[in-house]
Amino acid sequence: MIYSDILSSLTEENRLRTIPSGLGGIDLISNDYMSLGARYSEFLSEFSDNYGNAPMSASASRLLQRYQKDHLALETMLADLYHKNILLLNSGYHANTGALSSLSVPGTLIVSDKLIHASMIDGIRLGHGDTARFAHNDMGMLRKILQKKASLYKIVVVAVESVYSMDGDIAPLRELVEIKKDYPNVMLYLDEAHAFGVFGENGLGVAEELDLLSDIDILIVTLGKAAAGYGAFIATSEALHSYFINCARSFIFSTALPPYLIAWDKLMIEKLVGMKEERKYLRESSAWFRKEIEAITGRPCQSRSQIIPLHAGSATRAIEMASRLREAGIDVLPIRRPTVAEGTERLRLSLSAGLKKEDLCKVLYEVKAAVGHDSPTA
Repeated sequence: MIYSDILSSLTEENRLRTIPSGLGGIDLISNDYMSLGARYSEFLSEFSDNYGNAPMSASASRLLQRYQKDHLALETMLADLYHKNILLLNSGYHANTGALSSLSVPGTLIVSDKLIHASMIDGIRLGHGDTARFAHNDMGMLRKILQKKASLYKIVVVAVESVYSMDGDIAPLRELVEIKKDYPNVMLYLDEAHAFGVFGENGLGVAEELDLLSDIDILIVTLGKAAAGYGAFIATSEALHSYFINCARSFIFSTALPPYLIAWDKLMIEKLVGMKEERKYLRESSAWFRKEIEAITGRPCQSRSQIIPLHAGSATRAIEMASRLREAGIDVLPIRRPTVAEGTERLRLSLSAGLKKEDLCKVLYEVKAAVGHDSPTA
């Protein structure tokens, strides 16, 4: 059977994935960057008192849904924060596949960074439109593509992420905005999944931190990471907001998230906006931790965020390192192909505001032991 053969091949290559269980140590796996999810029980009574009457099921898509109160309340709150029109969707995957596929109409070119998330790649593929890619964060290559092709299209969509989830590095957003200004038909599409909650005065992401929100045409934000909630949203212009309502298939044909969960999202974002000290602590602790990792590996770390990669060089080595750390009470998982390219297998160390200095010191001690002097880390 062909499927069994594929599984056998994955096993031989040390790439077979299973759903993790039995975890409970220092958490370096989840995307709960602001530790709101870890404080879930703390907010339950407040949620029950103020939001607990929302229905448990939407029972229809947004376009057919009878009860819209909580969805509209959250969209209004986010619109006030971003000064853009907001459209809620069921996940970041729904948002990216729906938005990018619907943008791929005749006369449009989508130009993307080679390291964008799988959901963005799938959205572009679903659109079956004209595409081009540039090497990761290579603005020179992007300029060459636009110089050659931009005049051939009515619209060019440049699709990037702000914080990249595997390397933790950040897109050169200021330069991207400057490039956009050189071309009247270029739109900038930015996924802030791993920046929301962590960057910016109000936690709105890298675009807010750099005061560039008004320069981004389409913002994608997920609520299942730092916001410890559910779903995602698109922040954009009035015209594109209406366009996605009418043309984004993942929005049109999906049952909406339950109002009860949307109400929880609203409470979490209300908390998140005010977590300025926690954001400062996470940024400072992440910077310190990155330097310590560099000292252990002897090699520079490209991350500029709370996501720190620890390269292993092979799937086998990544599994061995992750296993040793889990035995020491540190929850971490190996990242292998196809999530990352062959030869760049790694551990993804995901820091959060809830990790204390002593937790991070223990992690560093065990990482040093797991790496060893002969490890091909990078």
